[in-house]
Parts: sequence; structure tokens; C-alpha cells
Amino acid sequence: MRYVKVSLLPTAGTIDPVAEDIEAHPSLTRESILHISRLNDGTAVLLTQIRGEKAALAEILEASPEIISYNVSSLRDGLQAYVHTEPTEAGAALLELEQEHEFVLDLPIEYGPEGGLKVAVIGEEDTVRRAIEDIPDGIRVELEQLSDYDPELRELSSLLTDRQQEILDTATDLGYYRVPREATHEDIAADLDLSTTTVGEHLRKIEARMLSEIAH
Repeated sequence: MRYVKVSLLPTAGTIDPVAEDIEAHPSLTRESILHISRLNDGTAVLLTQIRGEKAALAEILEASPEIISYNVSSLRDGLQAYVHTEPTEAGAALLELEQEHEFVLDLPIEYGPEGGLKVAVIGEEDTVRRAIEDIPDGIRVELEQLSDYDPELRELSSLLTDRQQEILDTATDLGYYRVPREATHEDIAADLDLSTTTVGEHLRKIEARMLSEIAH
């Protein structure tokens, strides 16, 4: 089994019908898709996590002709939006891939810049390769991660808080765990707009938690 993470970047049209409006709004930041499924009538429902002003998000969703219905809830660390939508052409094509190919979509799906998504899937190598080959025109694919699937490591990752996972992912992306080390606490802090002390404390807790679980 392989674990493959790719960035999907629209070069024509959009994947998310309201991505551009949300990205353009100064108070809103798209974070992740916690759940997504396609209904029998071709529409889609998704649960998303977004930071920012509830009223601003509701206004964008209300104004979009593709949004059939929605509900926005305020949480301690942001907003959650349940959305029933008519998918864009690119979005519909991507949803069909999961039905056509036998792979597991690893949630949550991260939102990327410029209306893009960072999607991770688990499956046999040939299956994943065929699915990537079937990604429609108008979407550029960039490989983020390719590795053997290790369910034990995935379970360990699930023990982390969202903030810890964000810091760990950033540290990994910047090369903090490479040999020789390619990033410092200062680099990670600058990328996440955090203090170096906060980054250091989180990394120590992350590493202690991981090592403790592995030791058991």
C-alpha cells in the first residue's frame, strides 16, 4: 500500500465554487475539508473548517448560485461550515475518481493557495497511479509526499492536536527533520507567525508523545 499526497492546482476554472471569494476576503482563511461526499443527484455535501468572521463567510455562501444550502457554526478555534453545493466541473470530476478507483481518501483535505487542495490517498500503487492519470485537464498536479503506508504512524499522528499537527507538518516540509537539518525553530516560527518559544515547546511535546507511544 502506498501513501500519496498531492497538491491540486486549478489552471482553468475552479475546484471550489467559493474559493476565490473566500481567499480574497481579508478576514477569512480556508483551512481544511473534514468530510466530503457526492450524493446520488450529483450534488455534494462537505464539512469545512475556516477561520474568520462568521457573517463574512455566510454572506459569501448566501451570494453563490452554486450553494444550495449551508449552516455556519462558531467553534472555539474557528468556524465550521456544512455546505450542500452544486460542484464545479473540476470538482465533480475529482469526486468521480474516488468512485472509479479503489483508494482511501485520507481526511482532512487541506486547502492550498490559489483555490487549490492538498489531497492524500492510500491505495495500491497501480490504483493510485491510474487515479492521478485520470485527474482532469485544467488541474495541475504536484507531488507532495510518496511513501509506503504505515498505519501505526498514521495512528500516532492522530494523537496530536490540530496545532501540533500543523507545526509538525511545517517542520517536516521545511526540512527540520532532515539530516543535515535544513530548518530551525526560527524558520518554523516565521512560517506559522508564532514565537520560537511556542514552536520549541510544541515540538518537544510532539516528540515526547510520539516516543512515548512507540516505546509502548
